[in-house]
Amino acid sequence: MQGGSTELRAFAAAIAFLTRVPIGRAVELDAADVGRGAALFPLVGAGVGLVVGGVTVGLRGPLTPALAAVLGLAAGAVVTGVLHLDALADTADALGAATRERALEIMRDHSVGAYGAVALVLDLGAKAVALATLAGRPHFLAYVVCAAAAGRVAPVLLSAALPYARAGGGLGRALGQTGWARCAVAFALAAAICLAVAGRNGAILFAVAVALSVAAIPVARRWLGGITGDVLGATVELSELAALVAAVALT
Repeated sequence: MQGGSTELRAFAAAIAFLTRVPIGRAVELDAADVGRGAALFPLVGAGVGLVVGGVTVGLRGPLTPALAAVLGLAAGAVVTGVLHLDALADTADALGAATRERALEIMRDHSVGAYGAVALVLDLGAKAVALATLAGRPHFLAYVVCAAAAGRVAPVLLSAALPYARAGGGLGRALGQTGWARCAVAFALAAAICLAVAGRNGAILFAVAVALSVAAIPVARRWLGGITGDVLGATVELSELAALVAAVALT
């Protein structure tokens, strides 16, 4: 695809950045491709949601809803390589730091501390309960797809609104050239997906996920002076969870 279109390279970069689908092995991608691909993050997120929801609903018959939900989340973790879960744990651990510099150091450390472990348990537990609750209700798959798509707006929005907080490189720096135009495309794409699959309720789920992402902007600015890859991933997790909780409340 080296000589292929810019759009195809951008889509490939979005898939390679957000998942463990081995498309990057066959395509030479760079940071510019990832920046352009950020606009398509909600589309990749919808695919991840389809995997999680599809496994959950497929196993709901022979298994209990709770066990089906756990296995659905496991399938999603395999597809994404626990990218956002790892980011959530690192960000939670960094909350206990006394200074900005120490927080950034903790995020570099791959070990999981007490804050990170609790954050993972609460996040996955809440998601499992939400999926198990929704699994027996109408439009289950639509809500899961919508939540996953809307949650992937978070890294695009935060990257457009805030500078990268580290002096060196990192995953988050690849999105440094995202810009507001691509952010607008990501917004429109996520909104279109949510409206198409879940109608008015989809619009509400989208609004909830985006509201959490917007709320993260001043928090990250005051705390770190910008964003890191961990902050972006953690916001994806929390935005998606917020949308799933909203779906439970709506149904």
